Amino acid sequence: MRLYLDHNATTPVDPRVADAMNDAVRRCFGNASSIHAFGQAAKAALDDARSATAELLGARANDVIFTGSGTEADNLAIRGVAEAALPAGRRHLIASAIEHEAVLNTLKALTKRGWTSTLLPVGPSGVVDPADLEAAITDRTAIVSIMHANNEIGTVQPVAELAGIAHAHGALFHTDAVQTAGKLPIDVTALGVDLLSISAHKLNGPKGVGALWTRRGMRLVAPTTGGRQERNRRAGTENVPAIAGLGVAAGLAASKLAVEAGRLATLRDRLEAGLLERVPDSTVNGSGERVPNTTNMSFHGVEAEALLIALDLEGIAVSTGSACSSGTLQPSHVLRAMGLTPQRAQSSIRFSLGLGNTEADVERVLDALPPLVVRLRALSRSPAHAHA
Repeated sequence: MRLYLDHNATTPVDPRVADAMNDAVRRCFGNASSIHAFGQAAKAALDDARSATAELLGARANDVIFTGSGTEADNLAIRGVAEAALPAGRRHLIASAIEHEAVLNTLKALTKRGWTSTLLPVGPSGVVDPADLEAAITDRTAIVSIMHANNEIGTVQPVAELAGIAHAHGALFHTDAVQTAGKLPIDVTALGVDLLSISAHKLNGPKGVGALWTRRGMRLVAPTTGGRQERNRRAGTENVPAIAGLGVAAGLAASKLAVEAGRLATLRDRLEAGLLERVPDSTVNGSGERVPNTTNMSFHGVEAEALLIALDLEGIAVSTGSACSSGTLQPSHVLRAMGLTPQRAQSSIRFSLGLGNTEADVERVLDALPPLVVRLRALSRSPAHAHA
């Protein structure tokens, strides 16, 4: 039986979410912009999903914009604010060095069009120091984008404090909460943010749908032109079945958040402690508060890709980091930003737990992984391997 421990890459769809989507495909085929009964049935499905998504975020339903992904939500936030801030002469953008590529590559694209950007460092803990933001921000900064928690190492950022610094300088603050929605309590008011992104497929919903929460009254230039859907912020006929799925997933996540977070934290801590005990020269990457389901560990002297393949042959699915960067031979930009050596970064594996994982799963990894590390370390030291 195969074991899935890569929930930060994507999650299995909850059967109740799939049922809701199937129902919406059959029942809500109308265009939500139409005023007849078929259109209003589709609009009602959108309204229900918007309310459930908003409740997960401690927000008002009318402030939630549905998108096609978390990546699109990040783009809408950063590009939309950057364009809106141009008349005020604010052409400077700030993010952390460990952001998801959806943010980093958006900043790169905007710098080619005349904006300037600053990437804030992180130390070995994987956490942004608010003093670094204070030193980097200027009266020309339009937006600061710092993720709520990192997808590779799970570290939670001091978002409320960082947002306060941004606002003190007249800048807006965006957080990518793709990895925290459904794992940690979120209250947009308490966080003090202006924009917040989530993605359905990270919380047992479908792929191809996400959401952006925006603080009421702020200016945001829509990068896509067309119809007036989503309060003129995201043109295009809504994907009603996927959005209905997001709504159900958000509701389920909210209902079980406290219990599930504690359960996963217990499993994660058992896995982490067991591997540290059974595998010499292993370390945990990142420290301080982390999302409860995630640990990133280095097994020194082992190529992570080789260990990942060996585990997959044992029926255990893990990751070397962001699924959006899979296939690259470069060390993780997150681990490099934390100051890890290339060798340690390339010996690192991410375990991310979720729906359906049990104590038996943890024990299976604890039994399977240590002998694999021993075997791979022996191979890496063998003369034949050295001359390969």
